[in-house]
Amino acid sequence: MSQYASSSSWTSFLKSIASFNGDLSSLSAPPFILAPISLTEFSQYWAEHPDLFLESSFINEENFKDGFAPELEVETPEIARMLSITKWFISTLKSQYCSRNETMGSEKKPLNPFLGEVFVGKWENKDHPEFGETVLLSEQVSHHPPMTAYTIFNDKNDVKLQGYNQIKASFTKSLMLTVKQYGHTLLEVKDESYLVTPPPLHIEGILMASPFVELEGKSFIQSSTGLLCVVEFSGRGYFSGKKNSFKARIYNDAADSKDKENALYTISGQWSGSSKIVKGNAKDDVLFYDASKIAAENLYVKPLEEQHPLESRKAWKEVADAITLGDFDLIGKTKTDLEENQRELRKMEEAKGISWQRRWFHDVDYSDEPKEDAFLPEENDLFLKLADILQLSTKNAPSGTLVGDKEDKRDDLTSVHWRFKRNLWDEEQEVVL
Repeated sequence: MSQYASSSSWTSFLKSIASFNGDLSSLSAPPFILAPISLTEFSQYWAEHPDLFLESSFINEENFKDGFAPELEVETPEIARMLSITKWFISTLKSQYCSRNETMGSEKKPLNPFLGEVFVGKWENKDHPEFGETVLLSEQVSHHPPMTAYTIFNDKNDVKLQGYNQIKASFTKSLMLTVKQYGHTLLEVKDESYLVTPPPLHIEGILMASPFVELEGKSFIQSSTGLLCVVEFSGRGYFSGKKNSFKARIYNDAADSKDKENALYTISGQWSGSSKIVKGNAKDDVLFYDASKIAAENLYVKPLEEQHPLESRKAWKEVADAITLGDFDLIGKTKTDLEENQRELRKMEEAKGISWQRRWFHDVDYSDEPKEDAFLPEENDLFLKLADILQLSTKNAPSGTLVGDKEDKRDDLTSVHWRFKRNLWDEEQEVVL
């Protein structure tokens, strides 16, 4: 139990959420449960292991068996790359969902980004010149509802990632926070591409003021080759099970995934710890990945004095400093000042009849009847191609919703998704790496 569990501010917070119904981003959390980091920074977790992020780009016809144990009998470069992409995906989960438990004692609520907030950085990979430079751009493209769009690209090895994320959350009667994630990630590795969907999750331990995340449900990794990885998450039950557990199965195609016996490979373990892999119905498994033994590579972010006022660390500096100091009064004041300034900006824009211009991303309308002024999908759109292979809904339904699912059948849902426009970054003059 946290030392704050019996505090008046936490008691008041619990009373407020017991009857809360709405956008949780508007709910003010007690200062002691805030993290000194904006949600825009979470995008960096997709590539904090640059070696794994880029690994699949080095796999070819000549070397595809080299990185795998002989017992796995990897048969093609395509399967080798899918195994590599799956390992990379598992490597992104620990920092996204439980690193604050380790560094701060419990899960902390990140700061809600303001509209137009950006976070940029790069992995210089000086110890691995073959990697080249990997660039991260993250932008808050919507405030109501909150949405963060991001891209990570490595030109030297022709690896490109883009995506966006939104969450909708609600409290159960037992004050467990259930979170549905929206959005998806697209990864391009040379001529192959992958569609990745994030899983739903829930946050336990709120009554004790010691929150922690458990992933649940499924994630899909759909390859343009037809190969599909289905990742199923489970947590620690009341009587049995280990926290942060998962089981990932790789299939030849989506049709094969209807029967788990068709799995080419099965990977199981803890996404925050170690996992093992077995081929088909074989008995002997081998180590797949150990998150506890591989340190993350720090992203290079330029000094505060060189940052644009819209960059996360500069914009939130006073708030982050107050959180680090544990000065709850100062946290409240600095956070309120920043948020009030942003509200005034939005009011001024509304009064002038203008809307905030997004920096590097466009909202693309995939609906059958798009609005007249909407951005439309490009020819041979990657998302449409991969979603069709997986039979994933293109509507703004919870991530991983398949065609024909209950949410997909709703007529009131839009089909708008955020896409990175590289030319806008290439023409950028104000925000630099």
